[in-house]
Amino acid sequence: MAESDLPYLLLSAATAVVDAVQAGVRDAGFDDVRPAHGFAFLRLSGGGATVVELARHLGVTKQAASQLVEELSRKGYVERTPHPDDGRAVLVVLTERGRACTAAADATLRTQTQHWSHVVGEGRLRTLRDDLARIVPPGPVRPTW
Repeated sequence: MAESDLPYLLLSAATAVVDAVQAGVRDAGFDDVRPAHGFAFLRLSGGGATVVELARHLGVTKQAASQLVEELSRKGYVERTPHPDDGRAVLVVLTERGRACTAAADATLRTQTQHWSHVVGEGRLRTLRDDLARIVPPGPVRPTW
C-alpha cells in the first residue's frame, strides 16, 4: 500500500460506516431518514440544540437547518421546546422516536466496531483509534454535502 492510499481508505471506511448505519436504521423500521438526519441526531442527542447551533454543526445556513428541523419535526423525530437558559430561544430536541432511531444507529456502530475488532484484533483497533484521535482535529462530525 502506498501512503497516498491512506486518505482514500479513510474515506472508504467513513462511507462504509455511513452506509452500515443507514442500513441498520432502515432495518429497525426507520426508513424515512437519510444520512444527513443522522448527523443532526448526533448533535441533538446531547440534550438538544438551537437551529443556529445545529446549522454550525452541519456546516449549513440557518435556513437550511430550519428546513431540516421542520422535516424532522413532521416525521416525528424532533420537537421544539422552550430553551431552559434563554427565554428568546427555542431548543430542538429528539423525541422518543428520534432517540429510538439514534439507538438503532448506535447498535449498528457497535456491531461495526466489533467486526473491525474481529478482523484486525482488539489491540490493533485500539491503537488505530488512538492514532486517529491524535491525527484528526476535534470538531463536529458532519456530512460532506
